[in-house]
Amino acid sequence: MAEPMLLDVHDLVVDYGAVRALKGVSLQVRRGEIVTLIGGNGAGKSTLMRAVSGLVSAAAGRIAFDGQDLAAMPAHRRVGLGIAQSPEGRQVFADQTVEDNLMLGAYLRPAGDPAVREDMEVQFATFPRLKERRRQLAGTLSGGEQQMLAIGRALMARPRLLLLDEPSLGLAPLVVKEIFAVVRSLRERGVTILLVEQMANQALKIADRAYVLRTGEITSSGTASEVLADPSVRDAYLGSH
Repeated sequence: MAEPMLLDVHDLVVDYGAVRALKGVSLQVRRGEIVTLIGGNGAGKSTLMRAVSGLVSAAAGRIAFDGQDLAAMPAHRRVGLGIAQSPEGRQVFADQTVEDNLMLGAYLRPAGDPAVREDMEVQFATFPRLKERRRQLAGTLSGGEQQMLAIGRALMARPRLLLLDEPSLGLAPLVVKEIFAVVRSLRERGVTILLVEQMANQALKIADRAYVLRTGEITSSGTASEVLADPSVRDAYLGSH
C-alpha cells in the first residue's frame, strides 16, 4: 500500500457567508517538500491555509493529515498532530517578550520539558537577531524581526508541516533574502512546508512543486520549474522578472 501524502486536500469548499472563497480546491504535500501556492490578492490562499490549520470551517470537501481526516478536529488538536502556522501579518504578541512569544509556540508541550529550552536555543541559532533581543517586547521589533519571531514561534511546536503565509510581506529585499534562506534550511532539516507567497519568483525558486490559485480555484499545478516556465503564469504573476 502506498504511503499517504502528509497533507491531502480534496475538493475543499469554504464559504464566508454568501461568498464562496474556495471552490473545490485539491492539493497534496509530500513529506520533505516545499510546496508553494501562488495567486493574486483575494484568490483564497490565506483561506486555504486557515482551513488546513482549523481556523475556518470547510463547507465541503476533505482535509487529511498523514491519512487522518481533520474535518471535526479543532485547531489546537491539529497543532498537537504536527501542523503549525506562521500567519500572514506575523501576529506576534506585542506586549510579550521574544522569549515569551517563543514559549507560547510550545504551549502544548509538557511543562518543564528541558527540550523546550533547547529548541528555543535552536531558534536563536537560526535567527541570531532574536537572541540579541530575547528580553525585548515583540511589539518593538522591526517587521523583519517580527517575521523571524513568527516563524520561530511556529517551529517551537516541532511541526511536521509548517504553514508559511506571506513571509515576505512588507519586508525589505535583504530581509526577504534572509527569510527565504531560512526556509530552504528548514527543508534540509526535514520540515515539510506549505508556502503562500506573493513574490512568486522567489517562492518558485525554492519550492519543489507549485499550485496556482485564482478566484478560489486551482488553475495550474506542476513542478516549480514547470510552473515557472508556464507563459500564462509568467504573464499573470511573474511579470518580467
